[in-house]
Amino acid sequence: MKYEAVIGLEVHAQMRTESKIFCGCSTRFGSEPNTQTCEICIGMPGVLPVLNKKALEFAIRTGLAMGCTISAYSRFARKNYFYPDLPKGYQISQFEHPICEHGHVDVAVDGETKRVRITRIHMEEDAGKNIHEGGGNYSFVDLNRAGVPLMEIVSEPDIRSPKEASEYMKKLRTILRYLGVCDGNMDQGSLRCDANVSVRPVGQKEYGTRAEVKNINSFRFVEKAIDYEIRRQIRVVEEGGKVVQETRLWDSAKGITESMRSKEEAHDYRYFPEPDLVPIAAERRWIDELRASLPELPDAKKVRFVSAYGLPEYDADLLTSEKAVAEWFEEAVKAGGQPKAVSNWMMGDLMKLLNGDNREIGDCPVGPERLAGMLKLIDKGTISGKIAKTVFEEMYRSGKDAEQIVREKGLLQISDESAIEKTVDELIARHPAEVERFRGGEEKLLGFFVGQAMKAMKGKANPQVLNELLKKKLS
Repeated sequence: MKYEAVIGLEVHAQMRTESKIFCGCSTRFGSEPNTQTCEICIGMPGVLPVLNKKALEFAIRTGLAMGCTISAYSRFARKNYFYPDLPKGYQISQFEHPICEHGHVDVAVDGETKRVRITRIHMEEDAGKNIHEGGGNYSFVDLNRAGVPLMEIVSEPDIRSPKEASEYMKKLRTILRYLGVCDGNMDQGSLRCDANVSVRPVGQKEYGTRAEVKNINSFRFVEKAIDYEIRRQIRVVEEGGKVVQETRLWDSAKGITESMRSKEEAHDYRYFPEPDLVPIAAERRWIDELRASLPELPDAKKVRFVSAYGLPEYDADLLTSEKAVAEWFEEAVKAGGQPKAVSNWMMGDLMKLLNGDNREIGDCPVGPERLAGMLKLIDKGTISGKIAKTVFEEMYRSGKDAEQIVREKGLLQISDESAIEKTVDELIARHPAEVERFRGGEEKLLGFFVGQAMKAMKGKANPQVLNELLKKKLS
């Protein structure tokens, strides 16, 4: 029997505010435990929360970017459960009246566009963090994270494969980073997801029993955890068992999901309206101002890069996946670089060097105007494309511009025909057998002669002049 997966994701995005959602404590990552807390975020009795307006703005901007309806009336609710890192014994979240509803995100998977509907986007506070170390029968609790503002972005069960789930997560991260509302640092927990996974026979309309896989914090683990869970559920069904509705944890070391607890329903949390916070009624004028302030989003930017710069869709897709990368590209083009040449160097040599140093493009020691300057030297014939690779790496390591490096290292391209002809004549004299084979029809040997000539001239020969001379002398 053939099965299909039905997957919905609940993505938690930490909002990039300087202070927490209901108090003035810092949200800075990596501070000493319990140094960013106050009476409100540690749940002392008699204190009152106050909503951070910037968190509300970020949630609305996200909803607008994803085509959601922004609710005229929204309010917070108490989600009641006990866990050591939840100091109040409840979490302030949203339930019946979320701030955003009914949007969508379009995802490209294997050359086709898949629309994933967004059920809702709501605001809530994060819990603290349990720390299990020391080997005793106890744990530590760090409440620095308690009260940090989160958006929970809940999708409809429209996803059908682990790959689609991973691409959806990547697209969400890109949009959130474009908006500046979340840094998307999954290794720090700023973006994480819970996956609701079920399987059903192909053609069946009813959903199967779902299991929730909690707190997946990388794109690779999203694919691996969902893939494992799909295979596990199919195995249970085929062996005559029944899938249990439960919460499971992904063990990345073992590559498996493991049962954590039975899955709660909404009524288990005993939601009720938060009495200490007034309802939210965002003014239409303010919402319209936020809509007008949205940046050009990745899908629109990709279309423009193809039409305005003549780039292939593949190039445009990679260049617009990060806002900072797209801006770097456009600065290089404004400085005089040809769009396709800039794209090739960015996707090739530049990204290779940045990835090798684990750097973001914002930390790149080569500015876009300097790449454009080097490309102009290639266009003028001052240096060859091969020499340019050496020049570019030196630019990256030293911070010098291309002209200075070319001068200091004597890397000017040789275009003098007589100098190149001398090298060609010497090569032909040294390789009579290869010359005969070329003249006998092995034209691919031209590459051999080009390589030998470039080696002899230390890569400085003008490729066009060299190729013309070789063809003339060998024919």
